[in-house]
Amino acid sequence: MRHLNRPDESHTMTTAPSLKKLTPLDIARRKGGEPVVCLTAYSTPMARLLDPIADLLLVGDSLGMVIYGFESTLPVTLEMMIAHGAAVTRGAKHACVIVDMPFGSYQESPAQAFHGAARIMAETGAAGIKLEGGEAMAETVRFLVERGIPVLGHIGLQPQSVNVIGGFRAQGRSEAEAARVMADARAAAQAGCFAIVIEGTSEPVARRATEAVHVPTIGIGASPACDGQILVTEDLLGLSGMQSPRFVKRYAELGPLVSAAAASYAEEVRQHRFPGPEHCYGPSSIDSKPGKPAASTQRR
Repeated sequence: MRHLNRPDESHTMTTAPSLKKLTPLDIARRKGGEPVVCLTAYSTPMARLLDPIADLLLVGDSLGMVIYGFESTLPVTLEMMIAHGAAVTRGAKHACVIVDMPFGSYQESPAQAFHGAARIMAETGAAGIKLEGGEAMAETVRFLVERGIPVLGHIGLQPQSVNVIGGFRAQGRSEAEAARVMADARAAAQAGCFAIVIEGTSEPVARRATEAVHVPTIGIGASPACDGQILVTEDLLGLSGMQSPRFVKRYAELGPLVSAAAASYAEEVRQHRFPGPEHCYGPSSIDSKPGKPAASTQRR
């Protein structure tokens, strides 16, 4: 149940500072400039909180693990991504919103990828999509970009390929892996990605890849030399409930605060101290008229 009273949104909108809506082109122009601040978001409330701060909000398929409790991102569906993508775009007025394409929705062919990406763009209002893969996906990236769909690339550790690479392990530590990361970076940039996520990659390799391409790189467990950084928001807030990877920095520990608040609520309910009189609705002349339906307690 939610409160009847709500803030005067018209007043909030007129007094809040005006922020330009960022686009994939704006992100692309940040190469070598001010670092791009990226965070994940999966819901409208979180998007509203992060929107004035972040340059790019990624609706990542990491929601499979963070929100749904899956052991990997593989069970995530296109419908899940569309539902959460639409929720985030409703809360984002400034940040560029990009939605992940889930496993199995784009690998078969460029045409399959376009069908799924077009659904995401049309049904969420997002500014673009993200997909994993470098050289292997170059043809698909080019196909999408030529048809008006901005693409954020993703190389290095690719969670959707976790079964092939033998688990969530850092990439680029051998000469062969380093060569593959470099080739993937160049292929993704040349195919038309407006930026590239480099995940879980040896620092020197991520640094060289950043220097080798003309588009911004966004690091996650990569290098401070990347043109931007991204973390899963629930990880940096201490809300994921999972062991954080080495590259995560906890900026807050909100998990214990949530538990404490819920415990206080439970105690007050059990001791009949909540709700109090101040949380209840009193009688009114309107409510007491015969045949008049009771006032709704839900916020519209």
